[in-house]
Amino acid sequence: MATDVRCRVETDEASGVVRVTGVLDRCGVDTVRDGLLARLCDRPGPVVADLTGLRVADPAAGDVFAEVRREVRDWPAAELLLCDPTGAVAGVPAWPTLDGAMAGLAAAPLAAVVEADLPPVVEAARQARHLVAQGCGRWGLHELVEPACIAVTEMVNNVVAHARTAMTVRLAPRDSTLHLAVRDHSPRQPAFTGPAPLDTAGGRGLLLIDAVADSWGSSPVPDGKVVWCVLDTEDAARQG
Repeated sequence: MATDVRCRVETDEASGVVRVTGVLDRCGVDTVRDGLLARLCDRPGPVVADLTGLRVADPAAGDVFAEVRREVRDWPAAELLLCDPTGAVAGVPAWPTLDGAMAGLAAAPLAAVVEADLPPVVEAARQARHLVAQGCGRWGLHELVEPACIAVTEMVNNVVAHARTAMTVRLAPRDSTLHLAVRDHSPRQPAFTGPAPLDTAGGRGLLLIDAVADSWGSSPVPDGKVVWCVLDTEDAARQG
């Protein structure tokens, strides 16, 4: 649970509902962002933020919900929905009642997802590649096995070499794309500076991810970060 003097965020683990209560002004933005991102990165699937007990005192502060939704849009199996009786928050799918929001959630197709918790050891990259091959085979994304294995190897190796924390590897399909993410517990963000000089060793992991992925990025979250990428079957076909 994340708390602020005027704003509180509470997660119902049984239902996936996150209740945001109190008064939201600019001082409470970080509380809301951290609470929602923590729930979204710790468990796959959409989150319903229940704003029934919330008063948005500053319209600019209310933008935090749309900002969180944009932040997670390319994560595997992640989405933010709202129960917003006032209709004051824009940029996020919303229902006026919690029952309506939960019905909308139930009506949406359940996203396929596979994930594994891995230790920060060299063997983790092999285990992550196996997970990718398993998921791509299950979802018929055979042409993405090779580029996704390249990407996940570099993402996992970065955790092993730099973050040195436990990690969660998660992937999910969306139409003709594969969404892949590795969550670790280090705040250190990856730094991409373009191609490495030919006379240097290492430093090419992010370059490889950039080469095989349609898009990629890193999201700071409470207690660490989520590094994600999206791979597209059409891009893989052109490169192949």
